[in-house]
Amino acid sequence: MKNQPLNDQEIELLLSAPTSGAIEAVRALEGDFMVLGVGGKMGTSVAAMLRRALDAAGKKSTRVLGVSRFSRPEAKTALTELGVEPISCDLADPEQVARLPQVANVEYLAGQKFGTDSAPDETWIQNTVVPSLVARKLRASRIVVFSTGCVYPFTPIDGPGAHETTPVAFLGEYASTCVGRERVFTHYSRKHGTKQLMFRLNYSVELRYGVLVDIGQRVLAGAPVDITMGVFNLIWQGDACARAIQCLQHVESPPKILNVTGAEKITLRETAERFGKIFGRAPVLTGSPADAAWHSDASESIRLFGPTTKSLDEMIVMVAEHLRAGGRLLGKPTHFETRDGKY
Repeated sequence: MKNQPLNDQEIELLLSAPTSGAIEAVRALEGDFMVLGVGGKMGTSVAAMLRRALDAAGKKSTRVLGVSRFSRPEAKTALTELGVEPISCDLADPEQVARLPQVANVEYLAGQKFGTDSAPDETWIQNTVVPSLVARKLRASRIVVFSTGCVYPFTPIDGPGAHETTPVAFLGEYASTCVGRERVFTHYSRKHGTKQLMFRLNYSVELRYGVLVDIGQRVLAGAPVDITMGVFNLIWQGDACARAIQCLQHVESPPKILNVTGAEKITLRETAERFGKIFGRAPVLTGSPADAAWHSDASESIRLFGPTTKSLDEMIVMVAEHLRAGGRLLGKPTHFETRDGKY
């Protein structure tokens, strides 16, 4: 990597490079595509990868629509430059949702996590009422619904992690609303036969955001790293986006549930120590690993889509170089150390 940090545009190009699997998926799928929540951490990457995959598949006339409130006008411009058609819509407004076009293929990334503890009412609206509006409007679409591994209970750190058949838990407002989002979409899938997939994602990471950024920042600054959570999973955001696109071929009614993350179970201690070696300083570790943590068994998604393209070592080196070069960050900590479900 060059000495100067990658800028936002360069990072987006890196994250949205389509895999062969994503290209083959869009080649096989009929109809246009729409990304709801395109202004979020992953929405732009998913939309941009869809556009690039369609172009690579020779389907340049197929549309990719990106839906957001677009509180920042420059976000619309950036999407347009990527070949994505922006649509302004507040998904909590029934009248605006009713005006959305009918599209065959939908990636649902809308939702709220940060600020849940201070505004739980807004989180319930965004994570349960909005899905009701969208599910009714887009009942004829294929829908990949982004969810989270936080819907599971803690599982033993010496085990494989939560499986798709593991019963859900309600650990805190955020996790409870995420279960609610799944339940609402599932209700309308059963009622209308809408084909859906619950995309239970654990720790998508990139250069500006993610658990690796959080740990790396602390090690670089000499700040404490709490290792009480013990273990975690992660996946490169580009791989997560590609899998989300491929999941449009695996939607079912009732919805299919799929854990999406990397195959490796990673310890917080080892990750901090790897950053320490790169930065030339011993990490300051606090706490002791608990017996159980939030982590998931992603063997089914790996069976479907194959191995991920970025190894843990590659991601750590890339993040470390970005941090050391003073690269821009999104400023949204993952709260990986949180064990009470409060965000």
